[in-house]
Amino acid sequence: MTRLHVVSAATRPTSSGRPLAQWVTDRARAHGGFDVTAVDLAEVALPFLDEPEYASTGNYAHQHTRDWSALVDSADAFLFVMPMYNGGFTAPFKNALDFLYNEWKGKPVGIVSYSAGPTGGAPAAEMLLPVLTRLGMLPAEHSVAIPGIPKLIGAEGFEAPETLADELAAVLAEVAELAAQRAEERAAQAVTV
Repeated sequence: MTRLHVVSAATRPTSSGRPLAQWVTDRARAHGGFDVTAVDLAEVALPFLDEPEYASTGNYAHQHTRDWSALVDSADAFLFVMPMYNGGFTAPFKNALDFLYNEWKGKPVGIVSYSAGPTGGAPAAEMLLPVLTRLGMLPAEHSVAIPGIPKLIGAEGFEAPETLADELAAVLAEVAELAAQRAEERAAQAVTV
């Protein structure tokens, strides 16, 4: 089964992203094709990049980096649940990506963005795509952008608009397909070696 990490990229203590990430995690589990792990960047609590060597070397001096490396390396695919601040993605999220290199390589990724305003974080998701490509990740073509997030958080958590479950299902299906293709390619390479 594909090991999917749903990463909540918000680090603000009052972020609307946590209830949304919980909803996304629940939907991913209901999908049935994933072994799902929820990851909260606020709980990971990485400092700003403090490694003396380039991430591509894999030589990590700090335990927090080794722990982050092991967590990311254990995933086959990712769903990033990310806020947009001032038209872009957040510095803590970019920092978390920059800590590692090989651990991200070749892994499928879906994006669920959100914002308080009308764009749903789509500009931040677009800004993120070149970074993911540079890391060698396989971004899904489908994505989800959720506008007006504060109005969707209630006493019971995230209150999804009617069509949102179908939009997320399309992203999950694509991530599952990309992960299956990657697994087949890796199996074929192992046979030829």
